[in-house]
Amino acid sequence: MVVHTWEWFALGGVALVLILVDLFGHVRKAHEPTIKEAAIWSSFYIAIALLFGVVLFLRHGSTFAGEYFGGYAVEKALSIDNIFVFIIVIASFKVPRLYQQKVLLYGIVMALVMRFVFIMLGDALIQRFVWVFFIFGLFLLYTAISQVRQGVDDPEDKAKEIDEYKPNAIVRWAEKRFHVTEGFVGQRLIVRREGKTWLTPLFLCIVSIGTVDLIFALDSIPAIFGLTREPFIVFAANVFALLGLRQLFFLVDGLLEKLIYLHYGLAVILGFISFKLIIHAFHGYDLLLAIPEPNIGVSLSVIIGVILITVFASLWGSKKRRKANEGSAISENRATDIVEPETNETSAPVGEDRD
Repeated sequence: MVVHTWEWFALGGVALVLILVDLFGHVRKAHEPTIKEAAIWSSFYIAIALLFGVVLFLRHGSTFAGEYFGGYAVEKALSIDNIFVFIIVIASFKVPRLYQQKVLLYGIVMALVMRFVFIMLGDALIQRFVWVFFIFGLFLLYTAISQVRQGVDDPEDKAKEIDEYKPNAIVRWAEKRFHVTEGFVGQRLIVRREGKTWLTPLFLCIVSIGTVDLIFALDSIPAIFGLTREPFIVFAANVFALLGLRQLFFLVDGLLEKLIYLHYGLAVILGFISFKLIIHAFHGYDLLLAIPEPNIGVSLSVIIGVILITVFASLWGSKKRRKANEGSAISENRATDIVEPETNETSAPVGEDRD
């Protein structure tokens, strides 16, 4: 695949236009988006991402279009897991619902810039050193095991994460280095008071969102490099997945608890890509050649299949679990209901006065 410079500029232009549409069309006026609004704009971003895949197919063929669709599917699935952490961060800073769109948009833009640097560094490494694929593969395998552990965690323990969340090192450094206002100052990020520059909690939350997302990039970007060696495709998948993340946040905010098997699905996907990366690394040293490396058609089928199975199994399982909880609650209520025995007034013996 030969990617010309103008294609990079075109991709950057599309990303910039989408950011400006968000900035001046949604975030400029603080408001709490409705489920309908979030669904419409989330569908719009998915349509744009699919349209880009069609353009890529017409320009570079089915192989690279398949790699893009596979990378986008992986990034989109992992972004749902990111949303849970974003909820924890935003809740810990107590960001008003009206300002959450701005926090997410600025945090995502910050994450995109850092991911671009990370992608370029990753591409430079894999072009020079085959053993990097061993590192990527083993790291994804570790991440897959971590996803399984998260899937078996007690839901009550997950609920405590909001109270136990602590700002990362960058945020703590900013709090020590600069003056921070006690509360929010509208949508402002920086204010001047008494000749001094003060940061607002909104600014610190944006920094926290951006840096937390970079941590997620440590597993999502190696995962996409397991599907393609082309940095243009890797960055494009990240662009369209991340820019649609803000709308997805408000859309699935109340639905995350229904995706009860999400971690298991992500574990299968990451485990599969880990296997693919390790096999590719062995092939680079002319080892284990008898074990074929899954092609993009197989990879895309596995990823899409696992996502669909995870979603449908989660919805079915959460519905079954809800009915079971309702049934146990009804049984407990019946068991605890104490019917007071009716007491009839005893009639006085005949001949005695009834005072």
